[in-house]
Amino acid sequence: MSSHQGNCPSSCGPRISWTPLHSWGFALPTRALPDQKFQLKAKETTAKQNKLWEKLLSGKGGHIRHMEAGNHTRVSEFFLRGLSDDPELQPLLFGLFLFMYLVTVLGNLLIIVAILSDSNLHTPMYFFLSNLSSVDICFISTTVPKMLVNIQAQSKDISYPGCLTQLYFFMIFAGMDGFLLTVMAYDRFVAICHPLHYTVIMNPRLCGLLVLVCWLIIFWVSLIHVLLVRRLTFCTGTEIPHFFCEVVQILQVACSDTRINNIFLYVSTAILGVFPLTGIFFSYSLIVSSLMRMSSAAGKYKAFSTCGSHLSVVSLYYGASLGLYLSPAGIHSSQRIPIASVMYTVVTPMLNPFIYSLRNKDVKGALRRLHSRGALCP
Repeated sequence: MSSHQGNCPSSCGPRISWTPLHSWGFALPTRALPDQKFQLKAKETTAKQNKLWEKLLSGKGGHIRHMEAGNHTRVSEFFLRGLSDDPELQPLLFGLFLFMYLVTVLGNLLIIVAILSDSNLHTPMYFFLSNLSSVDICFISTTVPKMLVNIQAQSKDISYPGCLTQLYFFMIFAGMDGFLLTVMAYDRFVAICHPLHYTVIMNPRLCGLLVLVCWLIIFWVSLIHVLLVRRLTFCTGTEIPHFFCEVVQILQVACSDTRINNIFLYVSTAILGVFPLTGIFFSYSLIVSSLMRMSSAAGKYKAFSTCGSHLSVVSLYYGASLGLYLSPAGIHSSQRIPIASVMYTVVTPMLNPFIYSLRNKDVKGALRRLHSRGALCP
């Protein structure tokens, strides 16, 4: 094209030249007219066009740059709204949650020490109970300490890596709670429906394998959740309407497309929620069916009494969770969700040691023996 234009005389008509826009790396076409007067006007028009383009692309006359920056910002921190913005309530909340945290840790530690120190409790049922107590300590430790630090420091921020870390471990320990309750229901089914083969079926190898499989499943599900959240973008100054980083609330404040995250959220809900709860219902349906065939009322009571503590914990844990997430969307509020979440993130782990110690004669006996040994020590 350049050689053709070079051979064409000026009388052939107007030529097309390209005025470079050096600051942006492209050029705009202008028409070079034979007449000098018109050429000057064309240059002035071209200069105005170039200024207009620069103005638009720099964001002074539009929102191109602003939109691009807003949609692709990699934030360095989030803000946790917490349970209340009232400054007068902060000391009360700090004292209350510190008390519940200490009670939860000490109570579950007592259960673990009692089971480890008493040979009578070295059975599959109490092996799973000691694992549940360990998970409950870790479960409450993922959320409450950070909330206490924020209340004490009068700050609401949490770093982006810290939020993802909290999300990861929260999902691990919340999922393990559900899995362990399901495994414990299976243990009660074998003990009641197959008492003669209980020690053969629930051998140490199978118990360890069940716990290991639970850890592997929840590890990968939680990891995939975190990796999917990492691909999302958030606007600067994003506030999470919760007192910890919870996956549903994080997806709601994301600035990018969350369809893949929501699909996997439904899948993980089925894996971590629906399947374990179905397993618990199935185990207890078989237990009830077996008890109905017993002729002795005393035998029925004795067999089912071993399930009382487990049923109480299952009702408390799943009742709080289902009450929160299955309630109509119209009654959800920014304050209701965090307050309802306290039930299964704080209250349930705190009450578990009391339920198992008050309703279980073996655990009460082990705690008394542990206390007597401690009193005898100088």
